[in-house]
Amino acid sequence: PVDSAFAKIDPATIEKLKTDDALLTKILTYHVVPGQISPDKIAGDQKTVQTGTVKVTGSGNSLKANDANVICGGVHTANATVYLIDTVLMPA
Repeated sequence: PVDSAFAKIDPATIEKLKTDDALLTKILTYHVVPGQISPDKIAGDQKTVQTGTVKVTGSGNSLKANDANVICGGVHTANATVYLIDTVLMPA
């Protein structure tokens, strides 16, 4: 998530994340899908490191991850393909 995504989280949750390492880890690992997936292959249900599922819909420059808009996608790094989203995803 981009910095502004965290501003959407209610203050009580932000405070809890400062002391609840397990919850923070659960949320952060929910944002990670193993492997490198290009934008043309990312649509569908993606299993996360946290063991949850993120539903990716759309195509091209109009992708969504659950209810989050992908604002920049398919940025290749040495060991990942990064997708910047406008909302922090919360696992079920």
